[in-house]
Amino acid sequence: MAAKRENGRKNDPQRTQENILDVATEEFATHGLAGGRVDAIAEKTRTSKRMIYYYFGSKEGLYLAVLERAYRKIRTLEEDLQLSNLPPEQALRVLISTTFDHDEANPDFVRLVSIENIHHAAHMLRSDAIRDLNVSVIETITVILARGVAAGVFARTADPIDIHMLISAFCFFRVSNRYTFGTIFRRDLSEPATMERHKGMIADAVISYLKA
Repeated sequence: MAAKRENGRKNDPQRTQENILDVATEEFATHGLAGGRVDAIAEKTRTSKRMIYYYFGSKEGLYLAVLERAYRKIRTLEEDLQLSNLPPEQALRVLISTTFDHDEANPDFVRLVSIENIHHAAHMLRSDAIRDLNVSVIETITVILARGVAAGVFARTADPIDIHMLISAFCFFRVSNRYTFGTIFRRDLSEPATMERHKGMIADAVISYLKA
């Protein structure tokens, strides 16, 4: 029989942890690790600090769990694309489009990564899970590039990490610098026509580089 809380509701540990991670993601993305408050997370999840520490060990442990889940989300999204079934150029364009749309729809992810860079990836260094998770995207790009070269579609033998960085940099910058860039140049980067143009631009830039 499932355990119950004191208020009589059934206790669902997995659902409780996911709820805590949802709220903690917003809290840390908004206030950073130093400014994020476990009290505020507990209040919004209608749980207790004691329970949060039971699940995640500490505030830093919760922050790391948030980071791991954020990376797991994008890597899982990529794995679901079944890119091996597509021709190399189309596979790369789909991957780029997915990265672009993910970053656009998940500004909290962009803010969390920016915050971790401020900390020189000190917390990320403690996570084998994040390193292991991010191997998959490099393997995916490696296979696409090799297939493209073998088929004569791509002329350049490129470093897959360089290609990943090129894609990530463009997609990430649009979200991380949206307000400063938009203010300086008076351009709304979230305007649909601009987004579609930029999505095509980064895909064309990567493909052109590989075909050069």
